This record gives sequence, structure tokens and C-alpha cells, in this order.
Amino acid sequence: MNISGAIVYAAPRQADSVRARLVSLPGVEIHTETGDGRFIITVEEIPGVPAADTVMRLHQLEGVLSAAMVYQYCDDKLQGEEAQS
Repeated sequence: MNISGAIVYAAPRQADSVRARLVSLPGVEIHTETGDGRFIITVEEIPGVPAADTVMRLHQLEGVLSAAMVYQYCDDKLQGEEAQS
């Protein structure tokens, strides 16, 4: 299991389109949004889509001014247990 937390800064006028782009990314969940274009999100690794790749894609989304990963958690033991299920 690999989960990352990030802050995404969007141009305020493009917040609606950035929100739509964020939720379309696999493993992304928006937890908080401010009125000035900031989003607090988590990115969970899903099969075939590494969380690191998704975090890097944040920087390339149209309307995103910046994105910063502020937390990362990895539990290889849990990931092995999930694979056995």
C-alpha cells in the first residue's frame, strides 16, 4: 500500500476544471478545497498505476499552478497481504 498526500494550487478561475481533472485521475481523492483554488488530496496506488506517477501528473494538469507532496506512507507488509487475498 502506498498513499501520498498533496496540496494542489490551481488558478482560482480554473478551480472547477482542475477539480474535474483531479477526480478523473485513478486513486485520487479530494479531501478539502478552499475558495482560492487550493485542494488537499490523497493519491492511493492502485494496480498498474504507481502513486508516484499520479503525483507527477498533477504538475501537468491544465490550470494547476503548483503541486507539492506533503506526506507519503508505504506499508509493504500490507501490500503483500492484499496480494495474497
